[in-house]
Order: sequence, then structure tokens, then C-alpha cells
Amino acid sequence: MMKGSRRVIGIDPGLASTGWGVIDCKSGKLRYIDHGNIETKAGRPLAERLFFIMESLRSVLDAYKPSEAAIEMLYFGKNVSSAIPVAESRGVVLAALAERGLHIWEFRPNEIKLGVTGVSKADKKQVQEMVKIILGLAETPKPDHAADALGAAICAGNQRRE
Repeated sequence: MMKGSRRVIGIDPGLASTGWGVIDCKSGKLRYIDHGNIETKAGRPLAERLFFIMESLRSVLDAYKPSEAAIEMLYFGKNVSSAIPVAESRGVVLAALAERGLHIWEFRPNEIKLGVTGVSKADKKQVQEMVKIILGLAETPKPDHAADALGAAICAGNQRRE
């Protein structure tokens, strides 16, 4: 980590796929560190899947030692029943982050879109492309959940300047 910088992990929670992305922030500059995705197997018991998310995230936290976290808030669209598993995964993610004593930034999906693209109704491709440009990446981060996680980290990184 750069001296005097903040390390932020962004999280896009989901039961099947939880994206994460890590950046360093110093003097208004954002530097990409890494990103990835925690995937659980459909058909496995819910408790097992949630535990796997928590344990996998703990490993990521151990590896990158962030000082802050940014997480996407839950959005209830038309299908509330599909939001319930996301809420459950979000709960174990928040617990793992709180266990480390991290400052947690929470952003609505449209706040992340606005913070990354300048447009609150931007589509996923626009967000991914701007994450790539902002962080100076050669390729668009994949999968979508990891790109969204990096977007959340970017928003947190821009919240406070040294």
C-alpha cells in the first residue's frame, strides 16, 4: 500500500456471485490493486453458501488489509423475492467487514452509477467502461459484479481527500 494512502475494498453482494475490488486512494489519485468474485454453488444449503461467502471474504480481507469498505445498498425492484438472498449475503458481508472494524460506506446503485459515470441511470456497460478508464485498466473488469464492486470502491475513494 502507498504510504499515507487509504485502501478501500468495494463489495457487490449476491448469493450466487459476490464481487469485490480493491483500490488505493492517495491525494485524489485512485490506484487499482485487484478484483475478483466469490461464487457459490446453486443447490447447496443456504447456510453453507452464506458461510462460504463470509469465509472467502475474510481471506480477501486478510490478503489486502483494507482500511475502509464500500458496499452497494439493496435495491428492491419488482421482484422482492429475488432480493431476499441478496439481503442475506449482504448481511454476512457486513458482519465480516464489521468484524475487522472497517469504516463502511454504503451507496445506492444509482449513486454508484452517478459517481462513476456522471449519469445516475447509466447501464452496466457504461459503468464497466468508466471503471476501466478511471483505474487505467487495459481491459474491462469481469465479471459484472467485480466491476460494480470497483465502482463502489471508486465512490468511497472520492468521498474524502487527504
